[in-house]
Amino acid sequence: MNTAYRKPLPGTSLDWFDAREAVEAIRPGAWAGLPYTSRVLAENLVRRCDPAILEDSLRQLVERRRDRDFPWYPARVVCHDILGQTALVDLAGLRDAIAAQGGDPAQVNPVVPVQLIVDHSLAVECGGHDPDAFRKNREIEDRRNEDRFHFIDWTRRAFRNVDVIPPGNGIMHQINLEKMSPVVCVQDGVAFPDTCVGTDSHTPHVDALGVIAIGVGGLEAENVMLGRASWMRLPEIVGVELTGRPRPGITATDIVLSLTEFLRKQKVVGAYLEFHGEGAAALGVGDRATISNMAPEYGATAAMFFIDDNTLDYLRLTGRSDGQVSLVETYAKTAGLWAGDLEHAQYERCLQFDLSSVERTMAGPSNPHAKLPVAELSARGIAGNLAAVRAQEAQGLLPDGAVIIAAITSCTNTSNPRNVIAAGLLARNANRAGLTRKPWVKTSLAPGSRAVALYLEEAGLKPELERLGFGIVGFACTTCNGMSGALDPRIQQEIIDRDLYAVAVLSGNRNFDGRIHPYARQAFLASPPLVVAYAIAGTIRFDIEKDALGHDPDGKPITLKDLWPSDEEIDALVKSAVKPEHFRQVYEPMFRIAVDSGPQVSPLYDWRPRSTYIRRPPYWEGALAGERTLRGMRPLAILGDNITTDHISPSNAILPDSAAGEYLASMGLPEEDFNSYATHRGDHLTAQRATFANPKLFNEMVRNPDGSVRQGSLARVEPEGEVMRMWEAIETYMQRRQPLIIIAGKDYGQGSSRDWAAKGVRLAGVEAIVAEGFERIHRTNLIGMGVLPLEFKPGTDRHTLALDGTETYDVVGERTPGAELTLVVHRRSGETVEVPVTCRLDSDEEVSIYEAGGVLQRFAQDFLEANRAS
Repeated sequence: MNTAYRKPLPGTSLDWFDAREAVEAIRPGAWAGLPYTSRVLAENLVRRCDPAILEDSLRQLVERRRDRDFPWYPARVVCHDILGQTALVDLAGLRDAIAAQGGDPAQVNPVVPVQLIVDHSLAVECGGHDPDAFRKNREIEDRRNEDRFHFIDWTRRAFRNVDVIPPGNGIMHQINLEKMSPVVCVQDGVAFPDTCVGTDSHTPHVDALGVIAIGVGGLEAENVMLGRASWMRLPEIVGVELTGRPRPGITATDIVLSLTEFLRKQKVVGAYLEFHGEGAAALGVGDRATISNMAPEYGATAAMFFIDDNTLDYLRLTGRSDGQVSLVETYAKTAGLWAGDLEHAQYERCLQFDLSSVERTMAGPSNPHAKLPVAELSARGIAGNLAAVRAQEAQGLLPDGAVIIAAITSCTNTSNPRNVIAAGLLARNANRAGLTRKPWVKTSLAPGSRAVALYLEEAGLKPELERLGFGIVGFACTTCNGMSGALDPRIQQEIIDRDLYAVAVLSGNRNFDGRIHPYARQAFLASPPLVVAYAIAGTIRFDIEKDALGHDPDGKPITLKDLWPSDEEIDALVKSAVKPEHFRQVYEPMFRIAVDSGPQVSPLYDWRPRSTYIRRPPYWEGALAGERTLRGMRPLAILGDNITTDHISPSNAILPDSAAGEYLASMGLPEEDFNSYATHRGDHLTAQRATFANPKLFNEMVRNPDGSVRQGSLARVEPEGEVMRMWEAIETYMQRRQPLIIIAGKDYGQGSSRDWAAKGVRLAGVEAIVAEGFERIHRTNLIGMGVLPLEFKPGTDRHTLALDGTETYDVVGERTPGAELTLVVHRRSGETVEVPVTCRLDSDEEVSIYEAGGVLQRFAQDFLEANRAS
């Protein structure tokens, strides 16, 4: 600690660290122009940084230099059970590796607090029309995941600094927003800003509270867990001024889907955004959180709002103590983090977005940044020919564009009381009008917090939603994460037999092809009330603003505007029905359970040999422990733009004819318990079979007779030129010990923060990936697994180089941050082409991790060296 800047915090018995004084000592007058992000980072440096490098690190912030790394020490790590579990599987494997080399495995523990929430394991096998859906789904979850939950329970008792929220309690981001984040932390008598990293790309949800919280992959989280600084270079900090006020009937979902398209076009990938202005000040924290949650969809690392009176009101609403609310206000105003203290903040880039321009909006098909104003459904070819659709329905057939899943799901929207209450009011109005959901629509309500059920009950809206089939199926990340469960077998068979175009409509944040359900051809994101409306319409071919949802007793058509509640009614009900006692009633007993670890257990996990969920990781063995030569690499795939982590390592249901399905069957698992790819990521033998297993993949090495790219999880093995399923190709290359490379287009690795998108390719033998651009989280995950990310220079790509997959590749040059390396392409004709590429190891820390072979390998080396030295 740099005690020179430690001072008493006025009105409290606590101290704080005065970053303003430290900054002003370097450059007088600089503090006033610093953005919020820089101020929080400066405090972190003053409180935690080695005094020997403090001045230089602060100078980088003040002068906005990006030539060197500086350290950041997040206060917490939050995890969901998929990536959190795989991170802890890695640490359990690390303990084994340490023990095998004579070290003390009990000394391998998270150094910073880790909060693991079991929220990604529940599938909606029973829809919301079943009044017993919650109990049935939880029983199925417990049965399927017994191996996983056994391991998670062991981690709770075997590792220090790990708290676990058990299944059935909500989504990590919503719990973080409503309870876990104190906004201002206290430790050893010092108050300081809360900061965290989370093993999910939507961790910026809590940025709405003014907390720097970013999504990272499991590997980067492990680095932070183990007490290492998260070394970084100053990010681009972009100011986004929100002007105007939303028009009547416009939800936060409409705003964020419009913002997502706008910000993607503004190329904010990797940036920290700071929302400010009159429009931002008028938004409550629920609306702010909806905007912050979707940061990964517009590509930003963080999406910050400032601390203000709205922040304090939200803390009171969600049951925080009066003392904590007072501390947040006092600290923010003293430390220069209060909204009024940032009027002169200066940004490298300033964007402006008019909230009054937002219209009722969905997103889709296929991408969350594909804005779809509902007024344009017919013009875009989405809606139309409703008469033909209704004729099919009259014949007892599923209609064209059938909505087979309508889900109110995801922390994006269920953490926003206005959105949830609006859905309940629309359901009430629909019930009064005698409307019902179409029988083929699988409906569900999966809030991210148990408090939602309490305030819906208080408002009298829970029974209204249940009447339309939106009963509560679980408190978890369900449909949005691809855990939508099985369809009615008759509906599924009809979709297959007729090759029917069927879709999902959900209030989530992701709608990539193949993610939501294997038989939902595409998916559309919508606000919760619109999800209810589509359950009644039953087809995406419905013009939701204009077509009749039904008719009253006099034959008058009933349209959406007849059902939509007024803003005044929504706000009045939120004010009267959403109460602090709901949140206290939910969270006080939940967190008493979380910190009760129970009896201690062995520091080494007793691996279950037949488990398909938990298996000792192989990262210290065989080829992975060997040298990466970056020579003679063959391409596993040549891919286009916008490859998502869902393409690379899907998370949805495992089908019986997939490589993973065949493996699980061979292990004696019944098909009904195959579960999802995501839940099996603690077992590398199952998880690696998911690598590029998405049926929507287009590998440009595999073509139809007419030259078009063939769709599917396929690869072409060279030099034979034989096309086979991707997993068989990977097995072939693994047997040959053939080093591999992947060639890709723009924005490689969009989407979720899943580390298995990096682990799977590394286990396959991939040593390098050359793309036109990378999403931040996936790039760091690749480095954490010892895979080298390389970027084509502008104007060069797979097309200009005429790459067809018959080549072999070498990478030549010294690997330093941002260095120019040479990609040597050896063509089958004998020609050699040398292509300059940029090394995307962006910092000295990343070079160190890569050269060690990955995060875990470096930690093991450092740990053993430190033990030997002592």
